[in-house]
This record gives sequence, C-alpha cells and structure tokens, in this order.
Amino acid sequence: MIKNIIGKVDFCESLRGKSATFLFALSNTQTANIQGITQAGIPGKIYLTPTLDSEFVCTGEVRSLESIAETPKGVPTPALITRAVHLLKPYSNIELLNLGLEVHPKVNYFDIHEFGIKPSRSIALDANIDAMKLFQKALEFGQHFECKDDYVILGESVPSGTTTASATAQALGYECKNFFSSSFKNVPNKVREETILNALKNIKDEDDLFTILGKVADNMLIFNAGFILGLNNKIKLVLAGGTQMACVLLIVNSILKTMGGEFETSNLALCTTKWVYEDENSDIKALLELLDFKINAYYSDFDFSISKHPALKLYDEGEAKEGVGAGGALMYGLLNGLEKEEIIKKVESFLG
Repeated sequence: MIKNIIGKVDFCESLRGKSATFLFALSNTQTANIQGITQAGIPGKIYLTPTLDSEFVCTGEVRSLESIAETPKGVPTPALITRAVHLLKPYSNIELLNLGLEVHPKVNYFDIHEFGIKPSRSIALDANIDAMKLFQKALEFGQHFECKDDYVILGESVPSGTTTASATAQALGYECKNFFSSSFKNVPNKVREETILNALKNIKDEDDLFTILGKVADNMLIFNAGFILGLNNKIKLVLAGGTQMACVLLIVNSILKTMGGEFETSNLALCTTKWVYEDENSDIKALLELLDFKINAYYSDFDFSISKHPALKLYDEGEAKEGVGAGGALMYGLLNGLEKEEIIKKVESFLG
C-alpha cells in the first residue's frame, strides 16, 4: 500500500508499527487573495483554511467558522483524511507551528509553537519576508526540537502554496515550470503564470539566495527548510506533502550549494498521495530528481474508488490531491495496520 517514488523502501519499512508526532505547519500568504489562484477553501475566506484545518485535525470540530472548509465544487479538505487516521490509530502527539496566520486556531491543550511571524504578502508584488531571520528561527527550532516519538510527520496547510513553491523553485534556477501540482483539476495556468511572472520580475541580478526567497517564497517553505537543516538528521522525519514539500527540499539544496557543508539524509523522506503521484499536470518525481542529495520518497496507494460519496469521488477525478499531511498520515495509518476500507468509512462518517 506504500509505493516507491525514488530511493529505497527500507526507510519506510523501518517505520512500520512505530509511533509518530504530527507536526503541522500553518501559514497564510496574500498570494491566495488573487482571484482564481486557488480553490483550497471557501471563496472570500481562503485565509481561514489553515486555521480550520488545524482545528479539525486536533478536535474534530471547526471553531472559527460554522462549517468545514471545502472548495466551490464541494471537495472537502484533506484534513478529513488526516483526522480519520488519527481517530483509528492516533498520532502520539499533534503540535502546531504558527508560521504567520491571519486567525489563530481555537484549540486548547495542544502545543502551538509561536515564532512572531506575520503572514507574507503576495509574491506578485513582493512577499516581503525577512528570509534570513525566518530561516535562523527555524534552524534554532530544529536544533532544539525534541521528538517524543519514533519519528515526526511534518504536514502543511498554505493556500496557494503550490504557486509560491513553483515561483520559488524557478527563481532559484531550477528547470521545473510544469512540475508543480494544483488544488484544481484544470490548473488555472493563465492566472498562475501571470502571478509567477510578476514575482520573477522582482528578482534582480544582485539578489542573493535569501533576498530571492524573501521576495517569491512563503513562510512555510523557508521555515521547513531551516527546520530540516536544524534537525541535521538526528530524528526520522517524513515530509508529508507533495510538490510544496519537494520545493522545501530544493530550497535546502540551494542553501547547501551556497553555504557548503555535508548533508546526511538517511533519516529524511517524503510521502505524498496517489493523487499527486499520478497527476498529469505535475511531476513530483522529476522535482526530486533535481536534488543533489539522495532522498527516499513514497506515495500512499489510497483512493476513494470504493466510496459511494460524491464529494470524495472528486478526489479521484483530480479536484484535490494533497494537503494537511494527508499522504504522510495515510502512510502512518497503513504502516500501523489500518485498511483502506476502514479509513474511507471513517472519512465518510464526517460527511454524513
């Protein structure tokens, strides 16, 4: 049920039956305010998506709105998948990273790590992130982070994050224009390309790596790159996500090329969903092959083919693909003995 994308199966197999901390990176970028750029949430209230996702994963409730976030086409958030796995085979801990939220999650008793980070501006204008300062905060957090379990699953919720990821990777010089996925089945290429083009126009020849990141990235991308380097392979870490997490690794790659130094990746892997891996409009394998270091990457061979719920069928039609750590959550569940049928049944129970 866990399939290889790149690297060896050994890392994945070493996690079978093991306990995990679910670490959830949450951020807003004003890029999401661009008309038609994303469908990751409720129109006009896209900024609430990471807040609602975190509330639901932690508590099974959304508290900052009357109903769970879904796209205009009725696709419910992947938070349902991540929550379903948690109810069937609980993560030992859930911890939140506030990397610049418009609205703070209404949850108690869960660790929320605060870093004094503001939401980033639109990359079409200039994201205006102090990237070096943010990176240093993340590096320090990684250096001092203590895992209470066998490994960490790192998920994210950043609406319009695939657009900022694509812009970032291109700005760093990677040939990857058509490699990034989207929350849409039919990718809004015109809107996305105009946004990325405007972002890249802000880059000047004299800009160094962190100046570039500060203009075209989002907080999650920069922070997670710093966190990975701060951990320095001391903890087993699964990046639970698709092309956005692949971009995090590309940022790590660029930082290493700029600053030098060795980077051990034996405790690092990425796990995404089948919907990302089989997406005809993106290519996560090609993104990972751009890295100068070795990486283990997998996808969870899970779909809603046996579900009768029309909203879930939209996942299999390509209307949603990843987010809220769904791929990594599914990997965790499947490695701990859960069956596809029981996960689907639990997800369906949220929808009535």
